[in-house]
Formats: sequence, structure tokens, C-alpha cells
Amino acid sequence: MRRIAPLGLRTRLIAAFLLVAAISAVSTAALTYQQARTAILKQTQDTAVSTLRDQVEQLEMRLPLDEAELQRAVIELGKRGKPHPWIVFGEYGGLRVSTNPDTPTSGVITDDLRERVRRHDYTAFQRVEDERGKPWLTVGVPAVFQHNGFMESTGAVFFASVPLSTERQTVEAMVDAAKQGAVPGLAIAIVPALLAARSVLRPVRRLRTAAQRMGRGQLDTRIEVRGADELAGLARTFNETAGALERSVEELRQAEVRARRFASDVSHELRTPLAGMLAVTEVLDEDAESLDADTAKALRLISAETGKLAVLVEDLMEISRFDARAAELNLDDVDIAEAVRKTLERRHWVDDRVVTELPDEVRARLDPRRFDVILANLVGNALRHGGAPVRVTVRTTPGQGGKDGQDGDRLVIDVADSGPGIAPEVLPHIFDRFFKADAARTRSAGSGLGLAITLENVRLHGGTLLACNGPSGGAVFTIDMPVEART
Repeated sequence: MRRIAPLGLRTRLIAAFLLVAAISAVSTAALTYQQARTAILKQTQDTAVSTLRDQVEQLEMRLPLDEAELQRAVIELGKRGKPHPWIVFGEYGGLRVSTNPDTPTSGVITDDLRERVRRHDYTAFQRVEDERGKPWLTVGVPAVFQHNGFMESTGAVFFASVPLSTERQTVEAMVDAAKQGAVPGLAIAIVPALLAARSVLRPVRRLRTAAQRMGRGQLDTRIEVRGADELAGLARTFNETAGALERSVEELRQAEVRARRFASDVSHELRTPLAGMLAVTEVLDEDAESLDADTAKALRLISAETGKLAVLVEDLMEISRFDARAAELNLDDVDIAEAVRKTLERRHWVDDRVVTELPDEVRARLDPRRFDVILANLVGNALRHGGAPVRVTVRTTPGQGGKDGQDGDRLVIDVADSGPGIAPEVLPHIFDRFFKADAARTRSAGSGLGLAITLENVRLHGGTLLACNGPSGGAVFTIDMPVEART
């Protein structure tokens, strides 16, 4: 099923505002309707009850009553109806009369009302509806007289049926007015809802814009604080956090600059004494055969470690140039097959340990020295940590849209070894500086910077370097760079 997109904050604020307004309007209308209905009906009811009771008390009747006397009393009561004209019914024993001779009795006079009036001799009333749904107020009053200080019943009971149609119409008119006023009220409520949503969303938008600017690296971004509400507090917190982050990042940048300068300075300072040490060790190596075995072994160890130190210093200087963005390309048109052969010949990798697939007439514009470093590091790493034979494959592929929107061919070089491959936990860190797959091999020949320098050289050419395991085993490093590199 398709998920419904969540509503925005603006829509939810307006909906909540309108919901509160609607609930308030409905609650107010309901309470007003209830109170007004009760007041209107109570006023009609009280007036009718008190009027009928007073009129019955003022009646002069001679007992026992006959039908004519009872009819006279009913007609006299019917002339004095309040607040509306009413229909009066009289009952005395088996006699039934009313102001309407055709209907001596009425269906709106219930047995319950008769029972209450006759049994307790007091005024009672009911609100009922007839068979047509018309509302009526029915009041029953017993006729009594005073005898020896006590009130005695005459046996006559008078009922008045008062129509409540006018009151019902009044109440319905109030309900209609409430309904008609609710819609414009809700429409008008949209205006303050929009204003309230705007007042809430404007600081939120400013906060989002500021967060986006910080995400783009503009750490000096700040929000103008207005007011003293929760949103203003949020803006102050954001500014304080941004300030602390800016200071921390600046401290890290300064520390990084100092570390780069330190590595560069140390490398430069070590080059001169290392050059002298290398010259001395080369001279001593020539005379090692004439020395005793222990002295010759110690001399060769010093010579090897001095060579490693010299390589490490050169690598550190190269890394520092990349970090300082001082590395540059010296581009030249190069025959790739010839360049690969020369790299392998310089390292004496021309035996069956390295197998090549070099198509003819593949030329590229790149930096020959850096290309030599790239290939030498990858092949040397494959021989040292993988296993022979190492296969070097060169090919070109069509470009998918290069720099500046221009299509161009890509130079792809695969260096695959025959070793066990790269462990899954090692693969994400293979290009990290000073990273070694075997932590116990801290005295290995490599400095841990070779692959990092290779990656930087490939990036300098505008390319990528990926590492993975081949389908049949062994590690595979893939260089993908443009045939026409740009400075």
C-alpha cells in the first residue's frame, strides 16, 4: 500500500488551531443552546403552572359538580391561558369535559400525570409529544378547598395543554444561527492560524537555513535572537553550539597545520643526515666482506634500517605535500605499455612473477613520475603481501561524462595478485595511513604509507582507486583515471 506523505508543520499547526477553534465553537454553542433551551422552557413552564394554579384557586364551584358546572369552569379557565392560549380539560369522577367539545380528553395527558395529581393532591406537569411529534406542556392542578384548617380535595382535576411549538422554533432558530455562525467563524479563524503558524515557522526556517549553511562548512553562521520565548532559547542554544563547534574546528585545524608542519620540518631536517648516513653505509657495505661475521651482520642491519628510514622520510614529505595541496602534475604524452615495462624493469620485475596484458598504441596524458610511483606501489604491494604471479592489465573504456561536462575515454589498469585476498575487516582501511593488516608485523618493510600515497596520486590525476577481492581469490586494485588528465 502506498504510504501517505506526512503533513508539514505549517499544515499541522493550522489544522490544530482550527480544531481548537471548532471545539471551542461547538462547546460554546452546545452550552449556550442547553442553557437557552432550559431557560425558555422553564419560563413557559413556570408561567403556565403558576397561572393555572392561581386560576383554579380562584374558581367558585358548588359541589357536587355536574357536567354543566364543570364545563363552565373549564371554559372560564380556558380564557385566561398564559403564556399561550391553552386547551383545558376537566375531570370529575366519570365526567370528562374540555374547552373543545369534540375532544373531551387528550392523548397528551398521561396516566402517570393523572396518578400523581390525584394521589398527592398537588400540581404536576410533564413535557410530552403527541403522535405527530408536536411538543406539549401538560399541567395538572387539583381543585381543593379549606375545611377546619385543612385542605380537602373536591375530586375535580383540571389539566391544561400548552403547545410548545413557538419555543421549539425559537430553539431551532438558535441552533441554525449557531451553525451559520460557525462556518464564517472558522473561516475567520484561518487568519490568526496563519499568523500563528508564520510566527512559529519563521524561526524554524531560519534555524534550518543556518543548519544548512553550517553543513556546507560556514561555521560562523549565527541566528538573530528575537524575544524571550522557547524559540528564542533554541536560537541562543544554536548560536552557543555553533560558536563552540567553530572554536573546536579551528583548534583542530591549527593542530592539523602544526602536525603537517612538524612532519614536513622533521622530514626536511632528516634528509641531510640521512643522505650522509646512506653514503657511509654504502661505503661500509663494500668492505663488509672483509669484516668478521658479527660485524658484517650488524653493518648490513644498519644499512637496511637506514634505507627504510630514508624511504619513510621521502614518503612523509610526499604526504605533507599532498596535505598542503602543494603537489602538482607535470603532464606529458605517455605510451602506457612502454611506461609499464619501464616501471617493471627498474624494479627487476621482468621475470614470471609479473604477467602483463598491454595493448599497443594506448597513449595518455599524465605525470610519468607519479604514474611510475602508482604502478610500483601497487605491484610491489601485491608481490609483498599477496603472491605471484601478479597480473597487470591495461584497457580503455568510453567515458560517461568527464570534467566540465566533456566526455572522454578512461584509462583502466587492474593489478591482481594470486594471494589469499584481503580480509573483510581490513578492506575498509586498506588506504588508511600507517595501516597494516597484521598488527604484529610492526617491523615489516613497508611504512604503511604506500597505498595512501598511491591513492593521492590517482586522485591528483582525477581518477579513482578501488580495492576488492577477485572472484577466484586474490586482491584486485583497479585504477580508473581519464586518458587526458588536467592540472
